[in-house]
Amino acid sequence: MRLNEISYNNASPVDGYGPGFFRIGGQVYEGAVLTGPAGTATWGGYADDTSLLELSDSVDVLFIGTGAELSHIPADLRTALENVGIGVEIMNSPAACRTYNVLLSEGRRVALALLPV
Repeated sequence: MRLNEISYNNASPVDGYGPGFFRIGGQVYEGAVLTGPAGTATWGGYADDTSLLELSDSVDVLFIGTGAELSHIPADLRTALENVGIGVEIMNSPAACRTYNVLLSEGRRVALALLPV
């Protein structure tokens, strides 16, 4: 078996998560979080669309983790993101974390907005 060390460029991977928190790049963040090429910060949830729309120059796809269960995001948020050229993928937060890490390790231009589990 061949093992390769994964390197992450311009963003930090999700190291873990639990009830109400995420560990990203070795640091723990409580509550909702946004991470990508510009770094990691707390996120105000669906009402905080400004921070998501600002990603349009640096990412192609935004993964939105909806918590423990898959749920719909507001239609106007999806429309606003797609209008600025950001692809939106909705999944539960654990699946969003895994998918983000895989695409990040491939050097893709991705970001991740997460609601806690």
